[in-house]
Amino acid sequence: MAILKDKKVIIIGDRDGIPGPAIAECVKTAGGDIVFASTECFV
Repeated sequence: MAILKDKKVIIIGDRDGIPGPAIAECVKTAGGDIVFASTECFV
């Protein structure tokens, strides 16, 4: 069972927290379609 199967996902990771590529791997595993992924610095 894929929780995000066929859902489009936008990922914004945090440089000091969880980076975008790490979240992207989780989304891929859950069956999501990644539209945009980035890691930003929120200072």
